[in-house]
Parts: sequence; structure tokens; C-alpha cells
Amino acid sequence: MLRTVAGCAGPGDGEIQSLPPLPAASAAGGPHSGCCASASAPSLLLLDYDGSVLPFLGGLGRGYQKTLVLLTWIPALFIGFSQFSDSFLLDQPNFWCRGAGKGAAATDRWGAGDLGNWSSPPPTTFSTAAWGAAGNRSNSSVAEGDDTPPLPSPPDKGDNASDCDCHAWDYGIRTGLVQNVVSKWDLVCDNAWKVHIAKFSLLVGLIFGYLITGCIADWVGRRPVLLFSIIFILIFGLTVALSVNVTMFSTLRFFEGFCLAGIILTLYALRIELCPPGKRFMITMVASFVAMAGQFFMPGLAALCRDWQVLQALIICPFLLMLLYWSIFPESLRWLMATQQFDAAKKLILHFIQKNHMSPENDIKGVMPELEKELSRRPKKVCIVKVVGTRNLWKNIVVLCVNSLTGFGIHHCFARSMMGHEVKVPLLENFYADYYTTAGIALASCLAMCVVVQFLGRRGGLLLFMILTALASLLQLGLLNLIGKYSQHPDSGMSDSVKDKFSITFSIVGMFASHAVGSLSVFFCAEITPTVIRCGGLGLVLASAGFGMLTAPIIELHNQKGYFLHHIIFACCTLICIICILLLPESRHQNLPESISNGEHYTRQPLLPHKKGEQPLLLTNAELKDYSGLHDVAMAAGDALQPEGATANGRKTM
Repeated sequence: MLRTVAGCAGPGDGEIQSLPPLPAASAAGGPHSGCCASASAPSLLLLDYDGSVLPFLGGLGRGYQKTLVLLTWIPALFIGFSQFSDSFLLDQPNFWCRGAGKGAAATDRWGAGDLGNWSSPPPTTFSTAAWGAAGNRSNSSVAEGDDTPPLPSPPDKGDNASDCDCHAWDYGIRTGLVQNVVSKWDLVCDNAWKVHIAKFSLLVGLIFGYLITGCIADWVGRRPVLLFSIIFILIFGLTVALSVNVTMFSTLRFFEGFCLAGIILTLYALRIELCPPGKRFMITMVASFVAMAGQFFMPGLAALCRDWQVLQALIICPFLLMLLYWSIFPESLRWLMATQQFDAAKKLILHFIQKNHMSPENDIKGVMPELEKELSRRPKKVCIVKVVGTRNLWKNIVVLCVNSLTGFGIHHCFARSMMGHEVKVPLLENFYADYYTTAGIALASCLAMCVVVQFLGRRGGLLLFMILTALASLLQLGLLNLIGKYSQHPDSGMSDSVKDKFSITFSIVGMFASHAVGSLSVFFCAEITPTVIRCGGLGLVLASAGFGMLTAPIIELHNQKGYFLHHIIFACCTLICIICILLLPESRHQNLPESISNGEHYTRQPLLPHKKGEQPLLLTNAELKDYSGLHDVAMAAGDALQPEGATANGRKTM
């Protein structure tokens, strides 16, 4: 039932409306201003950043703004190196007892750099990948003319437990390094669980970092959080390379992840807040492509460094360049205006004018005179906890958190199905084939996002990719079991290879779509969350993505137990998300909300536009306001004419 709404209830209950301009009555302290605005609210001109302040500064057409956007792109390459470093530092190599004849000699030659002479497998060779997500993989250069030996059971179970009765090991590392963390501290057999704890540490640090630095960035500003995160990631990141044991390594990786989260989050918010509505998505996608370039270059960097400590130092050292941001990167002007820090905002606007060689006479709308009137106003900062008291905003953020969790969580299920025990494809047994297949799918997903979002918008694109994810997941869980039953009958004409091909197909589609779901959920949240709490909202969605990624090492730690249930749970979540996405607004070509009241006005719209000449079923905001006023007048007149004790349907109350 459609309700007439006045004042701060706005169009947020049941109607389908776009983001309206701030009502004039709010600034004037009208009768319906209520909780939305006070009588002393600042000028609407100053609150309309995308409509007045940004055009006055030239949008992105000026050189200084373009330079700032470029400065948010460059660190994405360093971030890409850090995010994918675990694949090299903590890769689980093949290993065997030292002194096992030919195998030991082969290791010595390989360690000296002569990999071509390593042509025979050692007598007792087995891989720690049997207890990890790597599944049935082997070093492609280990065997020549021999079959890969069967994967052993975990060291504490089965008949192969005696294979771990060894005091020294030789390793066959597949990532181009001579030594990594696993081979440095012999994290195999009884110590294999420490590898998964080390993987936890970076992800858990990222999760805590997103939550905490997001709240701090909304309170003290984006720039201080960015700069302090840079300083501390240099300290902790370089100290990681000097770790003396795996406990020290894992602890320092936690703090490295915490600081990395602060850099990722603040750069994401700054990038969004610099852009006009029509360019936000493409500028964000360029940063994603730069981060993927870091993912593609990472194997070459590892082969160049040859040692994990050198690789870790080389990954962190480029952040030294970001120390220059202290003097060249300003605070977010949009955040200063939204939190009513007009004195600092005025100085920054003058800085923009000077850098762009602009004339103050270009201020046609009179932004600077209005700003002068508001200099004495006290700042109004908001914490993310304020979202609990809203009616629409909290719903939008929760929906996107669940989408992000589901997208990144189910991505591991598809990756394991393609590269794990179920599918035995020789190409995918190679580390580089695994790595570049995953990176190529992510690249294709981002390219598809650029096209789909351009035509369907944010909500339509997210819905499409979520439907693809759900279909791939359900077909993989249901159809493959059906094919498996038929393949057991000799007359069916089906074989295990048919099942493997279907599994690969569904896994690729699922990885493709789930990556888009996770990435688009984060971007969507950055657009619909108000400026005053944007970093806090982003932190919640990014932390949800971290929880989704955390399920991968958890399943690995439990030797893949519960994997099928894990996949079923996320498949059910995709169905719930499809319904919840329909509740989200469409933010394409919309101005960013600046205050919480603006964010409350972001309500859902129809997926399909009205046909030309078709009468919409719901009224616009302006029509709803006019109707509300007429309705109030009519009700007042009706009350005056009705006798005492009469009701609207003419019957007396008992």
C-alpha cells in the first residue's frame, strides 16, 4: 500500500523513487523539516557538491584533478603485488627426505639454478598440496615418463605417517623461488597447519583493518589514515622479511594486512569522491585493471628475486614513493564540505583554483560567497553506527555485505572444483597454468562488467551476475551428480571425462560471475553510502569480502572436510541475494549522497523504464508532496464537517 509521506520520512518506505533534490523547506526550517534538517542548516548550494562545487572546480577537466586521479591509480599496482604475494610466499612445494640419493642431488642442482638437469623424481616424493587447496597438483618438471605418484594422506593418519619421520627435507618449489616460507622453516607434515595460520593472518588483518580504519577515516579524514597506513606498512612489511620464525612472520603479516586495508579503503573512497557521476565507474575499473597488472607481473617478480625475503622487501619498497603524498595529496574536499568544515574547505578550494590557474570570476553560482557566510559553523562528523537508526540505508548496506560475502566465498568453491581433486586436467596441474587461469578469468570478468554496467546499470548488472553465479553453482551441484549416476551404467555412453568437462565449464562461469558480484558490490556500496560515513560503509562490505575469502584457508586447514556443505550454503545464499538485490536503488548517473538524510532518499526504482506514454503506477516526489498537502487539507475539512464520534466510514465507535 502506497503511503503519503512528509518531512523526513521521505520516499523511503514503499514507493519507488529516485534521489530527489534537498527540499527547500529543510533549509528554511519549514514545518516538515523535522529530523532531516535544522533551521540553521547550511546553504543548499554548498551541500550540492556534484551540482555546484564540482562544476565550479572544472570537474575532471582540469589538470590538478586528473593528477590526483592518476595518483590514486599508481598505488593499485603495489597493492596488487601485496594481495597476491601469499601464492608465492606460502605455496606448498613437493618435498622429500634429504639424502634420498638422486632426489637430493637433483635438488642441489635445481637450487643452483639448473632446473633443466632435474629429470628424475626422488624415491620418496610427496606434496603438501595433498592437505591444501592445491589439490592433485605436481611439479611438471619432476617426472619424465613416469606417472605422478598418488597423493598421500595427512601425516597424522593413514599408512603414510611413517614418511614424515624425517629430520631434514629437500623441496621442489614451483613458483620460481629458490626458497619460500614453507621451505625456510620446514612447514610440512606435523607443521603443515602453520601454513594455513600464516594465510589467516593477512586476511584477518585486512578484515580488522577495513572495519577500524573505515571508522577512523570518517572521523579524522581520509588523508591522515592513508599517510599513517603507508608509514606503518613500510615498518611492518619490511620487518616481515626479517622474520626469524613462522610465529613472527604470521604476527607481522597481520599488521601488514591491517595497514594495507587502510591504503586500499582510503584510496577507493578518494577516487570515488573526486569524480563526477558519469565517470565514477570507469575510473574505478581502471584502478582494478592496474591491480590486475600487479597480479600478472607477480610471477616474473618472483623469478627475478629467487628468495622470499627479497621478494617481500621488493613488494613493500615501492610504498616509499607514497610518502610524497603527504605534501602533494590533499584531503577529500567532498568530505570537508559534507562534514561542514568550511574553513578548511575554503583553503582547499583556493588551492584547487591556484593549481588549475582558474579565475574566481568563474564562480557563476556564487559558491565562495556562500562559503564565506558559513565559516563560523562547527563541524558535524558522523560515525557508521548512526546507520542503525536509518530505515533504508542500513538495509542497502546489509544487502551489499551479504552479496560481497557470497561472491568472494563461493569463488573459492568454483576454483577448487576446477583445480582440485574432482578434475584431473594435465594443463591445470602446473602452478603457472593455475595462476594465470584465475587471473585471466578475473580480467575477463572486469571487462564484462564494463559492458554490462554501461547498459544495465549497477543494480541490473549485479542481478545478472548473481543469477549466473547461482545457475553455475546449482548446475554444478545437481547436474554433475546426475551425470555421475548415469556414467556408472555401461550403456549410458557417458564417462568421467564428460563430467570433468562440465565441471570445468561451470567452474569457469562461476568464477567469472562471482568475481563480478564481489567487485560490483563494493563499488555499489561506495556510491550509495553517504560521504559522511562512506569509509565506514566501505569497510563493512570489504570486511564481508574478507570473511568470504577466509573460508578458503579454513576449509584447507580441515583437509577439505565440509567442502560440499560449504558450497551448498553459499549456493543457497545466491538465491537469497537475487531477491535482496531487487530492494537496492539504482545509482547510475546519480549524485553521491552527502548526508545520511540524502542516503535515506536513495530508494529502489523499477528495473525496466516506463514505456513512452505509459502512466506510471507511482507518483514522483513532487507529485507525492503536492498530493500529501491536498490530502491533509481534505482531511482537515472532513474532520470539521463530521459529527463528533463519527469515523471515516460513517459508523459510530463503540
